Amino acid sequence: MFARILVVAATAAASVVPAVAHADVGRPALAPPPVQDEDRAGDHLTVTVRHAGDGMDGTFELYCHPGSGDHPDVSGACETLDRVARWGRDTFAPVPEDSVCTMQYGGPATAHVTGRWAGRPVDASYDRTDGCQIGRWDRLLPLLPDLRPQGQP
Repeated sequence: MFARILVVAATAAASVVPAVAHADVGRPALAPPPVQDEDRAGDHLTVTVRHAGDGMDGTFELYCHPGSGDHPDVSGACETLDRVARWGRDTFAPVPEDSVCTMQYGGPATAHVTGRWAGRPVDASYDRTDGCQIGRWDRLLPLLPDLRPQGQP
């Protein structure tokens, strides 16, 4: 009789726990599917650069998949964007607010990137006000102009 009460109690307790609470136990997490060609069909960005100097300022159109536009380096910019894009991560995300950044100044240049990339809207601003912002800018070379001092990789 005592064993039967335990079985009934255990069964009742198990039925209260929603199935989703333990559905993933022991199963590996599934990765989302990769970006498909149909997601890429609308890859179009407008890049506006200010205060970069040496004729690098302006507004440029960039189309990828297939590449075209008046950007100074269409193929290089598209290749860089393809290389840094990761499923589930925002390629154009700002530096997290709690980041610890070096106190260095990379100049007055700013950039604004708008459009669509991998089927998602883009509206991102860039500057070179500290080490984190400089690194974020440099990761998108040559989408954004190369403002590193001559001789630096």
